[in-house]
This record gives sequence, C-alpha cells and structure tokens, in this order.
Amino acid sequence: MNKVVVGATSLGLAAVIGGVALWTTLGQETNCGGNAVAGGNIAIGGPFELLNGAGELVTDEDVIDGPTLVYFGYTFCPDVCPFDVARNVIAVDILAEQGLEVTPVFISIDPERDTLDVVAQYAEDMHPNMIALTGTPEQVRAASQAYKTYYARSSGEGDFYLMDHSTFTYLMFPETGLATYFGRDVQPEEMARQTACLAADR
Repeated sequence: MNKVVVGATSLGLAAVIGGVALWTTLGQETNCGGNAVAGGNIAIGGPFELLNGAGELVTDEDVIDGPTLVYFGYTFCPDVCPFDVARNVIAVDILAEQGLEVTPVFISIDPERDTLDVVAQYAEDMHPNMIALTGTPEQVRAASQAYKTYYARSSGEGDFYLMDHSTFTYLMFPETGLATYFGRDVQPEEMARQTACLAADR
C-alpha cells in the first residue's frame, strides 16, 4: 500500500453537494441492510470510456463484469481517499476468503496529475485486483456525471493542490447496475456482509 501523507482538507462542500444529489435518489433500505435505489428518474451509474494504467480504452462493460466497488478519488489525496480505498480493499479480501470475487475500481477525478503511469502504480500499490482509471477531462467528467458525483479543484498552488469530491463507494453488478452505496462510516466487515448478501440475491 502506498504511503499515506498526513494532511488536512475539508470535504464538507463535497459531502453537501454530492450528498444532496445522492440522498434524493437513494435511501431505501434493502433486505441486506444499507441503501438501494428509492425510485425516481435519476439513475446512478452508466456508460463510460476511460483509460486503464496500460493505456487501454475500457468501458463500463469491460470493467463491471461481476460485483464491483466503484470509487471516485485522486491519488494525491492526502487523507480521505487512501483510507476509503484501503477500507474497500479490506472488504474485497474478506469477500475473497468467502469465495466471492469483487473488483475494486478507482476512477480518478484529477486527470491532470493522474497520468497512466500514476494510476498504474496506484493500483499496484493498493491491491493486486484493483483497476485504476483515468482519462481526458471530458472522459472523467462524463463518468462522474453518470454516477452523479461531485468534484472540483480546491486550494493549493501549482501541482500542490487539493480536490474537493464526494466520497461514496458504489456496489455495481453487470446486469442490474447499482445495488447499494457505502458512506465513509461503513466498516469493511459491514461492507463485505452487505455485498455478499446482495450478491447472493442475484
């Protein structure tokens, strides 16, 4: 795992803006606990085209070919992203011990710094099965819009800037799309339990 750089950043704005869009669409408790789509016309998830660390153009269908945990963040994130991604991959390992293969996916919202080499190294550092994706600003924006996430450049000068962004993790299935989402307060054991329960229903 890569080194966590201790720093301070405020994601309150991201939580409010990203959270409002999500909570107006999600919130119905599932039989497995957690949350599911609560009706309405807003869909979470959808088509995207991004680049993996090898420079290959991949689509959502290429990436989401089984249970998949999708997270939007950036590799220069000093505190939030490393902890969220670490939580996600711990859940993936718990599920692997139970015989359920789940793919952790990291989509960068900072394509300016998150080049192909950077996301390739990030995936390698975080988990052997992780897929880390980047792309052009337009490709990243389209993926973010599909998942109704929020991000914006924040404080800092030159290459040393922070990004505000929403921090939900989405459990996706290839045929049915969004199954549930996880906030930052969900522990890896609970994430694994809900994922296994929802996978069993499919």
